[in-house]
Amino acid sequence: MTYTRPTAVIVLAAGEGTRMKSATPKVLHMIGGRSLVHHAIAAARGVDPLHLQVVVRHERDRVAAHIEACDPDCLIADQDEIKGTGRAVECGLAALPADLTGTVVVTYGDVPLLTSDTLRDLLRAHEASAVGVTVVTSRITDPTGYGRIVRDADGAVARIVEQKDASEAERAITEVNSGIYAFDAVLLREALAGLGTDNAQGEKYLTDVVAVAQARGRGAAAYVLADVWQTEGVNDKIQLAKLGAELNRRTVEAAMREGAIVRDPATTWIDTTVSIGRDTVIHPNTQLHGATTIGADCEIGPDTTLTDMEVGDGATVCRTQGSLSVVGPGASVGPWAYLRPGTELGADGKIGTFVETKNANIGAGSKVPHLSYVGDATIGTGTNIGAASVFVNYDGVSKHRTTVGDHCRMGSDTMYVGPLTIGDGVYSGAGSVIRHDVPAGALTLTDAPQRIVEGWVEVNRPDTDSARAAAAARAADVNSADVSSADASGASEASGRHTGDNGEEPQR
Repeated sequence: MTYTRPTAVIVLAAGEGTRMKSATPKVLHMIGGRSLVHHAIAAARGVDPLHLQVVVRHERDRVAAHIEACDPDCLIADQDEIKGTGRAVECGLAALPADLTGTVVVTYGDVPLLTSDTLRDLLRAHEASAVGVTVVTSRITDPTGYGRIVRDADGAVARIVEQKDASEAERAITEVNSGIYAFDAVLLREALAGLGTDNAQGEKYLTDVVAVAQARGRGAAAYVLADVWQTEGVNDKIQLAKLGAELNRRTVEAAMREGAIVRDPATTWIDTTVSIGRDTVIHPNTQLHGATTIGADCEIGPDTTLTDMEVGDGATVCRTQGSLSVVGPGASVGPWAYLRPGTELGADGKIGTFVETKNANIGAGSKVPHLSYVGDATIGTGTNIGAASVFVNYDGVSKHRTTVGDHCRMGSDTMYVGPLTIGDGVYSGAGSVIRHDVPAGALTLTDAPQRIVEGWVEVNRPDTDSARAAAAARAADVNSADVSSADASGASEASGRHTGDNGEEPQR
């Protein structure tokens, strides 16, 4: 069954959220790679409303700037000093066209598990019932704190009563209000204009619109949602963690349904914005964040954290931390690698053990196998960078780039002092310090003589373990020399007893 595009979705995000005990506004707290309010906006955008609006108040400028970053087309409305959800919606309507008709959906900025599918189902149910308001409800074991759904003798929704205004009998009701509604726009505007704040909390209740709809003969209906998690709100950091864990469980399961292999879902965290290809294996203790995309047939983890990464088909990334970088198809990264922003590893390339990279473009088939830093560099195809190499990119004032050509064989412990250009096919000797450009096909090496200053430690570092070890070794060498000398002397004497003084064999 299809539904008519809603005229507006209004997301309420004006509350301070004091129970969060945080300097961060409640709706800006993050789970699953998005803020709470961003989850709400994404769900609302999924039903394609003509107007999508968020009502704000607490830390207005900070929240509004975040909303604009999440969805630049989202409208912002400001709630005034009058409290209550009804007043918040009224302020939202005031910022929309006065002749608004059709259906208005109201949701909240702190219900991150609510989905677009549920909002679509709500719209279908609302249109099918042809009533003035449809409210999403749930049946829960402990309804404490929730508004209760009061039904008439025929089972129709008669009104909603808040916890603080409910009688004992009403508090025993287990069907509760989620706070998510579909309203007829004209009814909603007129009903809110006539509501007061004569209640236990001194607020203008949105829930009172239900009774108004009944009184005007427009009727009210309930869309009972079995998945209670979608109506759960975040009021403190315990609930933030609880809903974050549930959202992650759903996200990991969705990835597996799409073909990923997750070895240990309990220790795997995947943001809702992550994409994973078929038959990719995710090993334990792996976190995939932001706009990360993983290709098919990859091996990711264990103990790996990737943020806003692109990993090509068939790549392996093990015990690695990486962000804003690209790993090409068939490439290998780690273990114990650190990919900083701007790293691009080509197809079948390698960034190995204890290697750190930044703003580095490493060509197809090139390798940086171990114990190296590659920063502000371009490395061609088929090149090997020896162990313990450093691209010396910073002179204390400016960063400088080094370019290494194709099919180079660079020795271990090489220092590349940028800015520098090394041609194709170059070799370097171990321990080289390269300060000047090297032409294609050349050998470059730093050939300084090795200098040995004997006895330096005992003279300059007396009374240290090193000096004592050196003295002991020296004494051992002397004793060994004495023994060797004595053995040589004894051998000479023995030789003299068997030969004549002239060295001839004695007569027998």
